[in-house]
This record gives sequence, structure tokens and C-alpha cells, in this order.
Amino acid sequence: MKLGVNLGYWGAGNDADNLEVAREADRLGYSVAWAAEAYGSDAATVLSWIAAQTTSIDIGSAIFQIPGRTPANCAMTAATLDTLSGGRFRLGLGVSGPQVSEGWHGVRFDKPLARTREYVDIVRMALRRERVTYEGQFWQLPLPDGPGKALTLTVHPVREELPIYLAAIGPKNLELCGEIGDGWLAIFFSPEDAGELMEPLVRGRQQAGKTMEGFDVVPTVPVVPGASVEECADPIRAYAALYVGGMGSRDKNFYNQLMGRMGYEGEAAEIQDKYMSKDYAGAAAAVPLEFIDKTALIGPPERIGERLHAYADAGVTTLTIGSFAGTIEQRVGVLRMMTEVLDKSGLAD
Repeated sequence: MKLGVNLGYWGAGNDADNLEVAREADRLGYSVAWAAEAYGSDAATVLSWIAAQTTSIDIGSAIFQIPGRTPANCAMTAATLDTLSGGRFRLGLGVSGPQVSEGWHGVRFDKPLARTREYVDIVRMALRRERVTYEGQFWQLPLPDGPGKALTLTVHPVREELPIYLAAIGPKNLELCGEIGDGWLAIFFSPEDAGELMEPLVRGRQQAGKTMEGFDVVPTVPVVPGASVEECADPIRAYAALYVGGMGSRDKNFYNQLMGRMGYEGEAAEIQDKYMSKDYAGAAAAVPLEFIDKTALIGPPERIGERLHAYADAGVTTLTIGSFAGTIEQRVGVLRMMTEVLDKSGLAD
């Protein structure tokens, strides 16, 4: 099992710290540093900045929003980042959600699975430097009734095939991820529930005539070390409540639905009710300790090290750290601690 680090969003006042976190992860031999985007900083610019100031760590988008870029523009960006970084780029994609897709990008959130399939088809075609022609439901390239012509990407990526990861939560999306992706970007990953939750992923691999061999399972896992499990859970509560309660509408919140499938349907409903009535403290308090403990690494380093075996047994190949420590010294300390506990566990790849 390898380690990654999720740098989150840029522009929140911790930019210099995030750069130092990436540099330290690079020095420690971490596999990949991911950057995210929502409706603030874009991930591509951030990853270019990180790549210029690191030497060996991979850089990855977690995620590029599918409604925010045409497939051709995404391929251009991916090829450029791979070239500038010397072959270190990993392309993570996701459909985002209806609020961001329709409210920010002006793209209807309809048939996300079919849209994702076409998008990945075109991106791969462009990255193979084939002449791009496509007849799909969402994209027709070139447009049939205009002067456009089929074009070929002029940038030569360092690698012939760039790994494509999908952020997937629902069963159908997970099945698609297994079928067409090279890796899965997971959130609220519970090793105890992994067997059932990953069934669609495995099924998708089988439908494509593939196994899980070589497929990268990459959950982002909050890490808060400390003497008390209960106290370590507290910084994660607001984060969990935001996603389960506020990321999406009452009817379409994929994180809320995931928590329900994990056996916390009543708690998920309570969190959403309180969050939507702007009782944010109450929503955070309603997040069960058991749920946090299942989906995060909290407590003494020895406990965290023992817990890593559950992730490895569940099929995790790259464990990405989401650090909730406050100061840069604490965040760097978490990176170093995770390297040490992984080495001691005997699971390091």
C-alpha cells in the first residue's frame, strides 16, 4: 500500500502551507499529491505550481469537474500537465453534483453515467493523438453542420497512456468506474463495508474482461492522531456534516445516500435536517463516533498503524491522507507519522 496526500482546495489562506505539505510529501516518498476544485481555485493551475516545485511525487486532479471542461480541453490540460511534470500526472474526473453543474457551469445534470462514458472516450482518443471524431449523445465532433474539422492533439504526453480515475459513490457509477477507469477516488471509505460497497466496482471490471490487478483503489481518509479517540473525532465532525448534510439538495445528496447504505440512514437524515435548518453545530454533533472511526484514522499512532491492515485487506492500494491538523508543523508531523506507522506495519509498497 502506498501513501498519497490530498491538498484540498486552494485560496483558503493556507496556500503556502499546502505547498510545504506537498514538498514534504515529495521528500518522504509519497506516491501522489492530489488537488481539488469546486467553485473556487481550479486544480490544473495548482497542480502545475506543485509540479514545478517537486521532483518525484505524482500530481493528480481529485477531481477535474466534467461539466467545467469540454473533453478536448480536458485532454489538452492533461497532456500539458503530464509534459510539464515529466510524466507525473494522474487524471481524476467526476461529474460534481447538480448544484455546481447547473448553478455554476450551466450544464444540465442529466444522464451523468452516459455523459461520463462519452467524456472518457473522447479524452482517451485525444490523448492517443488520434484524429478526434465522435458521434455521441452529448458530443458530436466535429459538429456536423459547420466548418469544423477533425483535429489531432499536438502535445505529446510523456506516457502513451495516462491513468484515469473516477470519483464514484453510487453503485451504477462504481460499476462504470470499474469498467472504464484505471482507479477509483473514494470518500467516506469504510474497510468494514468495503466488500459490499465495492461489489459494483468488481462487477464493472469483470464486464470489461479485467480483474482488480493493477486497479488503484484510492480513498481520501481523514487522519487525526492523538491520545483520545473521541477528541480526535471532533475536528472531522464539521467536515462530515458538510458533505452528508449540505453537499447537494435534500433529494440528491450522494454522500447522504452513501451513509444510509452503510447502515446510518436515520443519522444521515438527522444530519441533513439540522444542516439545512442552519443548525451546523447540531449537525456536526449528530455525526456518530462509530461512523467517523470507520471512515477516518484517529487516535494514538499505534492504533492508526493497526488500523492500516484493515484498509489493505479491503483492497486499498493508495491511501490518501486528508490532514485535519491546524499548523504547518502539525500537518507535516502527520505526514511523517503516517510514513513511520506504514513502515512499521509491513504494508509499505
